[in-house]
Amino acid sequence: MKRRDFFISSAAALGAAACVPATLAIPRFQVPSRSQLWWQRAELGLFTHFGMNTFTDREWGDGHESPSQFNPTRFDARQWARAAKVGGFKYVILTAKHHDGFCLWPTKYTEHSVKNSPWRDGHGDVVREFVNAMRAEGLRPGLYLSPWDRHEHSYGDSPRYNQYYVAQLTELLTQYGPIVELFFDGANGEGPNGKKQVYDWPLIHRTVRKLQPDALMFSDAGPDIRWIGNERGIAGDPNWCTVNPALVPYAGFDAPQVGEWLQHGQADGTTWRPGEADVSIRPGWFHHEAENAKVRSVENLMELYFASVGRNANLLLNVPPTREGLFHEADAARLAEFGARVRDVFAVNHAARARVTRTNDGLELELRANASIGIAVLREQIERGQAVSRYRVEAFASGAWLPVSRGTTIGHKKIDRFSAVTSDRWRIVIEESVRRPELGEVGLY
Repeated sequence: MKRRDFFISSAAALGAAACVPATLAIPRFQVPSRSQLWWQRAELGLFTHFGMNTFTDREWGDGHESPSQFNPTRFDARQWARAAKVGGFKYVILTAKHHDGFCLWPTKYTEHSVKNSPWRDGHGDVVREFVNAMRAEGLRPGLYLSPWDRHEHSYGDSPRYNQYYVAQLTELLTQYGPIVELFFDGANGEGPNGKKQVYDWPLIHRTVRKLQPDALMFSDAGPDIRWIGNERGIAGDPNWCTVNPALVPYAGFDAPQVGEWLQHGQADGTTWRPGEADVSIRPGWFHHEAENAKVRSVENLMELYFASVGRNANLLLNVPPTREGLFHEADAARLAEFGARVRDVFAVNHAARARVTRTNDGLELELRANASIGIAVLREQIERGQAVSRYRVEAFASGAWLPVSRGTTIGHKKIDRFSAVTSDRWRIVIEESVRRPELGEVGLY
């Protein structure tokens, strides 16, 4: 439905009055939690697949590997953290256990773990060193704990395995301090008894809420962060932060509408569940020597940035450590180049000191001087929800307003790229919204 009542909420950033008339009631709608708000503002997360597959040169292990194979001779999680920080990433997620069931911490619930490896003479704890390294560099640690476990004999005996899984989850949530994100996938195969495991997602979610209520849970079904629907790092457009959970009730749920739900969210959704777009910097998710020359270019990473962060989703970029336990020099160099490129592209915001005028259907910006602009960054004040469903960006040139880009949703951040136009007058026109929108900071680059 078309709306005309619009106001700016970020007065400090936009230089315009931003008060709401006292008589005007703000309608109730979905908004992010404090943890979700921090997470969306972080925008960039690093994924790191490390474990038994690193040493067997596989992507999916079968659970029959020997712990003696795990021995990263130069392991240094602090190197990972520094590389992530230089790249501009704010949180990092480690595969504490992948599908092969090998655990990177000395769990007391299985012998298939680092405690039976030669690394650190059996006294090592990758998870401990990982969380300490991330926090030392000002990053927030997250953990991936595969529900599918191809080593554990109780897998397929649903009640028994669910208790086993929750016991391991409890170790991770009680022994390593605050965790920003628990990454769950829906991978599900048959157990040794030939039966398919039925995951007790309500029990898993209750456990996390009880032990770390501020931690966010990711899966294709949420409940806090939803998968964007592909492993290509590309979000849908439009992309709403809200969804109706009844349509995808649990991880791994399969129905015709799932793809649409994941990619685009729902304008009338009843739950705030923003999207995360995961992708690997290499063809595989674990490190393989044969792929050292196949690391994504900085140009490709920038395209992924615009297709994820620029479409109201977080980018989760996987960077896998080598058998030595370090990020390969090619991967680390690419992260540094990417961070530098992002900082360079967005170094000068020509709208930062503009005069802003509120109009009936948007806002106008008068710059201090003519500027050649080819990128517009729009934000909604998502603390108050997401509303915009259609907009356009215009520049005043040759005596008339010229549309330079059009879009659908905005959310936390929408980045539009267009052929550069030189002008000192710009405007954002809100054509449609599901409720009264509130813009945050506008950027012109």
